[in-house]
Amino acid sequence: MSTAIVVGAGIGGVTAAVALQRCGWQVTVLERAAQLGEVGAGISVWPSAVAVLEELGVKGVEKASVQSRPAGMRRPDGRWVVGAPDLGMELPVMIHRAQLHDLITAEFGPAVTVRTGYDVRTITQDAGGVTVNDDLRADLLVAADGIRSAVRGALYPQYKGPRYAGFTAYRGIADVDLDDGGGETWGRGQLFGFARLIDGRFYWYGTANQPAGTTSEPSVFESWHDPIPRLIAGSEKILQNDIYDLTLPLVPFVQGRVVLLGDAAHAMTPNLGRGACSAIEDAGALGRHLTSANLQTALAAYDAERRPATTKLVKRSRGLGRLAQTENPIVCTIRDGLFAVGGKLVALRARK
Repeated sequence: MSTAIVVGAGIGGVTAAVALQRCGWQVTVLERAAQLGEVGAGISVWPSAVAVLEELGVKGVEKASVQSRPAGMRRPDGRWVVGAPDLGMELPVMIHRAQLHDLITAEFGPAVTVRTGYDVRTITQDAGGVTVNDDLRADLLVAADGIRSAVRGALYPQYKGPRYAGFTAYRGIADVDLDDGGGETWGRGQLFGFARLIDGRFYWYGTANQPAGTTSEPSVFESWHDPIPRLIAGSEKILQNDIYDLTLPLVPFVQGRVVLLGDAAHAMTPNLGRGACSAIEDAGALGRHLTSANLQTALAAYDAERRPATTKLVKRSRGLGRLAQTENPIVCTIRDGLFAVGGKLVALRARK
């Protein structure tokens, strides 16, 4: 039986473990933390990632329902810029990260072994396999150890890696009763978004331009339109994280028998809401190629498929982030106007 080591047990890592298990591989998942799990925030699962999870047998990630309440893009005073239906967008499933993580790991079978509290210090590979810390060996290593990947750093020591995007993010979960479909509100150098999770609570996030490493509170949003202040006040815990993405061009996702996956390969800003979805799609693609080809051919096909696709997403997300976070009042006015006109054109085309 073929063997694999997965470094990192986040959304991408555990999805990769399930995908490899379905290919008939014996998998060891290594996690630095003392316990398996995800914390803190909601996540958008777009239809393409939902399809991958369904193919892998993951149950409980429902299809997104039709939005029955007003949703879309607003200004800080509450005036609508464009409604979500006018943009003709598919809606993602909104779910807590911990809940999604539990649904995926529920598919672990006897072929998957999890080791927590394990710190990867060294990686060596030869023609026959990959060795971790001189005590674990496998045919393949999947590095899903995040944006500051130790595995990527060992493979590509000259690569610059993470790049600060110029803004911080606040996130929270609010258990409040709202008759609002959510969406995003764009200001000058700040953005706020929220959506209902499938468990009925609301996930919200806000971003603000500031120097890296600055500790702050989301107080700027307390003067924005309802229900934004209620969401913040209704959150038991608020997380703050500076936003980074990976320097372009991205490094190759494959070197020998080592594969990069998820944020270790292509960390992007959250503006498209595609980071975790891309990790899920990476895992699905890796399993698909391993099923249909020998190891080296499969890994080359994985890199050829996923690196160009995710490079485009990193670029698009970075560009949208710059547009969303601009502080120039003239640019903001033009930006909002273009979104409004674009929505009207899409709606008109749909009626025709």
